Amino acid sequence: MSVFRFGFAYWKKYLPYSFLSKLFSLIAILCDLALPVLSAGIIDYVIAYDESAPPAQTVISFLFTGQYGEPMSWKLFLVLAALFAAALLLRIVFVYAKNNLFQWCGIQMENKLRQDTYRKLLELDAGTIARYNMGELLTTVNRDTILFKELYSRMLMNIFDAVVVTVIATVMLALFDWRLLLIPVAVAPLFVVSLIYYLKRVRAVFKEIRESYSQLNLAVQENIDAVRIVRSFAGEETEMKKFDKCNARVRELNDKHVKISARFDSVTTAFQQIGYVGTVVIATFLVLNGYAYLGVLTAATTYVTKIISQIRTVSRTCFMMQNQLVSGGRIKRFISEESAVSDAPSALVFSPEPHISIENLSVTFADKAALKNVTLDIPYGRRVGIMGGTGSGKSVLLKSLCRTFDATGGRIALDGKDVKEYPLEELRKEFSYVFQDVFLFSNTVDANIAFSDPACGEEVVSAAAERAQAARFIARLSEGYETIVGERGLGLSGGQKQRLSVARAIVKNAPVLVLDDASSALDMATEKRLLAALKETRSTLLIAAHRVSSVMDCDEIIYLQDGEITERGTAEELIALNGAFAAVYRLQTSDGQLDDSSYGKEDL
Repeated sequence: MSVFRFGFAYWKKYLPYSFLSKLFSLIAILCDLALPVLSAGIIDYVIAYDESAPPAQTVISFLFTGQYGEPMSWKLFLVLAALFAAALLLRIVFVYAKNNLFQWCGIQMENKLRQDTYRKLLELDAGTIARYNMGELLTTVNRDTILFKELYSRMLMNIFDAVVVTVIATVMLALFDWRLLLIPVAVAPLFVVSLIYYLKRVRAVFKEIRESYSQLNLAVQENIDAVRIVRSFAGEETEMKKFDKCNARVRELNDKHVKISARFDSVTTAFQQIGYVGTVVIATFLVLNGYAYLGVLTAATTYVTKIISQIRTVSRTCFMMQNQLVSGGRIKRFISEESAVSDAPSALVFSPEPHISIENLSVTFADKAALKNVTLDIPYGRRVGIMGGTGSGKSVLLKSLCRTFDATGGRIALDGKDVKEYPLEELRKEFSYVFQDVFLFSNTVDANIAFSDPACGEEVVSAAAERAQAARFIARLSEGYETIVGERGLGLSGGQKQRLSVARAIVKNAPVLVLDDASSALDMATEKRLLAALKETRSTLLIAAHRVSSVMDCDEIIYLQDGEITERGTAEELIALNGAFAAVYRLQTSDGQLDDSSYGKEDL
């Protein structure tokens, strides 16, 4: 029931339209159920009229009083034929209106569900997102939203139609002769028993099918992202086997679903045929014994067929709803996730020159400390270098500034106030990040650089590209700034992607520029020119790097080991200290790389 309530919170916005579509459906059903009575009237009063038989009492008996034409007359036939045509036309019109309206409601609900799941995806912190694989996320945002809206837009409408048809057809049968209800009453429990029996089995299968699609999506997504790695290691055959295994699992589970569904359909079809044949037998008995007209036989069999068919529809709908409920449960679970990084409701804003204070900062993941008691004071405009081995906590420290990770001890303050007191959106406007692992959108070079401000002019983009040392290679691209770069920047070198990422950060023009190993793919000369251009700005500059060349000109350098600051000072002070930084310096300068300003001169 919790899944139903969750979905209803979305569907209730469209209740007026839903009620209107049900009204259209009710009118269409009434028109449809009037057709057998009109057909019976044509048979009993026009084609095979028996004067000696007592008049049949139906909802349209007034038509056969002679006022609208004597029995077996063209006038009565034309009246009945006109009513038949009018009912048929009205049914078509209202079915069309109903289908358009409830499908529109379903599309709106699907759109809102997808919008909320995507927004949740953007809001959740990295740790929470990491609990879901890529296939799971893609399935939730796409397939699950489509399936879940079907529960409200189609399945509940089917049940409504089935209940209305069953009730009205039952009343009509009772008006003909109560004995015609014996078969539907006897068959209905059989549908219920078979439904309960198969529901338990199909729900478990639907859960497995859903998981198998997630794994299939994951396999495809991973190979799209890692296509170059797969090819370079000649791993196509291995990856094909992995995909085949996932695909075979999907096929196997769908085969299982098809078999269960086929058995269920066979059982319910058998019950439907039993009901039909039984009703024909009873109606024939009533006609032969003078209890009913011949037309009643045709109308009664039609109504019984509709009743049993609608009972079967309800059973089939409940059977298929298990799939929607599984998807709805997944969406509910995902949207109910609470980010470990909570937003602040305050309206605090930053000064244009924020002062960063890091006080005894500690960050712990699953009982493992990534940072331990880090203290750092960064006035506006200061250049700080961060060095350390792999896993020393450089990236965690930088990402903690904008609360990608939250502090588990100590605090980070901007202008004297804890960053947790600022709205996340405002906080993250203060930082321009450039990461080592660059992501470029499937769009033009121009659009990628102007990502933070799509309305900025060409001169802003060009100036940013110039400062990022990217202008000359962009000019050599087939269409310059209008060149489409593929997902993740396929088609560009690592250094070119990093420079576009730096240009993107420059356009944002945030007070704090963060370079997280952002020049690792650049040659020494290009890196030197890039850093020189960036250091001309008054923005605070934070540089995490493995190269000492990246941090040599910083006002302060800290060296991290196992999440702790073990050394700090200027480059000269750390070299004189003869510690870990000095060892890295000697290692990286033993071949004169730091002094080779001509290396890579042509790759601008």
